Amino acid sequence: MLMTAQEADFGQTPSQTVGPYFAYGLTATQYGYDFDQPFDAVLALDDAKGQRIRLEGRVIDGDGNPINDALVEISQPDGEGRYPQTPEEARAMGFRAFGRVGTGTHEGNRFVFHTVKPGAESPGEAPHINVIVLMRGLLLHAFTRVYFSDEAEANAKDAVLQSVPADRRHTLIAQRVEQGGAVTYRFDIRMQGADETAFFDV
Repeated sequence: MLMTAQEADFGQTPSQTVGPYFAYGLTATQYGYDFDQPFDAVLALDDAKGQRIRLEGRVIDGDGNPINDALVEISQPDGEGRYPQTPEEARAMGFRAFGRVGTGTHEGNRFVFHTVKPGAESPGEAPHINVIVLMRGLLLHAFTRVYFSDEAEANAKDAVLQSVPADRRHTLIAQRVEQGGAVTYRFDIRMQGADETAFFDV
């Protein structure tokens, strides 16, 4: 005898929900699985051109709590504004241009990237890092950018940043902090709420 859909209780399947598959499928090494992952938190190797920086922050929900199963991906040029075009060129440059990290293994559910401060890709454009956020319950990944607090003059001329309403632009600015000679830029991504990060329709 056949059961109707209402009578059968098969529970949720992967096609009915979103994640959390990121730890296993995309950041396996970070979470201690016994196979490799193609990208991680390190973008800049020994020969990378540019000032070494650390980009860190949290992905925060509408209640102000850090999210422990988000995935953050970044892409950027090196300190001279160049992207590698092939794997061979990336090795020669010492720069991978792409990073991926989950928020579930760092203290405070932070994301941390080790990279270089990017150069401007073209005249009139401020240095920035492109960011994608994925997380459980988010049906489509969210796109945003990181600009830098010590690039005020360039930021004021950047067409993309200036297209954001003036009262929202601060949500795209990472704050520079120096500790022991190391430079860190802090950037929290707020998914909801009064101070929600500006996201782009890409």
